[in-house]
Amino acid sequence: MPSDKSVVITPGGLLRHWQGHRALTRRVIQAFPDDALFQFSIGGMRPFAELASEMIRLAEAGMSGLTTGNWDVEVPAGDSRSELLELWDHTTDTINRTWPELPPDCFQKTHLAFGQWETSGQNHVFYWIDNEVHHRGQGYVYLRALGIEPPPFYERG
Repeated sequence: MPSDKSVVITPGGLLRHWQGHRALTRRVIQAFPDDALFQFSIGGMRPFAELASEMIRLAEAGMSGLTTGNWDVEVPAGDSRSELLELWDHTTDTINRTWPELPPDCFQKTHLAFGQWETSGQNHVFYWIDNEVHHRGQGYVYLRALGIEPPPFYERG
């Protein structure tokens, strides 16, 4: 059995993995009709625009928290598809710009995120990715219910 010190993925590999998911989620946002993006829901779930806004807030504030310790970052919500995509792209740029600023011990160090979740930096990033995949799955259900074929889940580039 490998030791706990074995490296399974490098920080650069983790960033590429996350950004691959973000590229796919962006295509899901684009696939929605304008009205459905902000209004359509099934079974009491939130519309996809709200889910995408949550992903944006987690990533923006999360990267701030990991790099500076400030988890209280105000992130606006987009009121149209173009605003939502603009915010999404801004967040992608923020992640790419601040990722190299992460201290070497950031991924193993314990962080108290948003005043309530205490775990390692890598576990926070894993959560943000898991949260995105979960909500993107909801978006796939919505798109299929609307008669729209979602982007292939395996095309993350």
